[in-house]
Amino acid sequence: MSEICHKQQQPVFITKNGYGDLVVMSMETYEELLSTNQIDKAIFEAEREVAEGAELLDAREALGELRRKHLG
Repeated sequence: MSEICHKQQQPVFITKNGYGDLVVMSMETYEELLSTNQIDKAIFEAEREVAEGAELLDAREALGELRRKHLG
C-alpha cells in the first residue's frame, strides 16, 4: 500500500461493500493537501471580505507600506 501511495502520489480510496471507507496517502501528499487547503481558505476569506465591502488597496501602495513598516 505504501509503495502504491508513493508511486502514484495521489490518495488511494478504499471501499467497503461498495461504499467509501478509507483514504490512504503518503505524508507528502497529505502535507500538499493541507497546504492547498490553507491557501484555498485564505482565498475564500479574502473573496468574502471583498463581497462584504472591505476596503481595497492598490497593490503598489500596500507593498510600499509593508516595505516601510518592516524594512525601515
